[in-house]
Amino acid sequence: FRLLDENNVVYAPYQNSNVFENIQPGIYTVTVKDVKNNCGSVNTKVSVIGFPKFFTPNNDGVHDTWQVYGVSDEFYPNSKVFIYNRYGKLLKEISPLGEGWDGLYNGRVLPSDDYWFFVKLQDGRTFKNHFTLKN
Repeated sequence: FRLLDENNVVYAPYQNSNVFENIQPGIYTVTVKDVKNNCGSVNTKVSVIGFPKFFTPNNDGVHDTWQVYGVSDEFYPNSKVFIYNRYGKLLKEISPLGEGWDGLYNGRVLPSDDYWFFVKLQDGRTFKNHFTLKN
């Protein structure tokens, strides 16, 4: 079993186990190679869903937006992401296929704080957690 990243670069080299640990969120290709009978190999794409713990919307080009990872046109494209403040007020609904949330609410930059999110994947699974906006 081998894992390739979205750019077809080896993320985890061939191993005997079908379990990969400590994988970053994203889209991967798993290659299964038959080494016993030399019958070749097969590939399949997989998605690892994940969420950044923080973002810094200061326009420096690094962590400027917050977005769910592991969603694409191929995996869960019709999912929904809702972002709330600590008091439960809905601040933004974003598409997981878009650029992400830039930390603005009604055109104003929100303060450094923890924010909560709710993700409803297209297959019905849900995720709730929080992240930090750092100014």
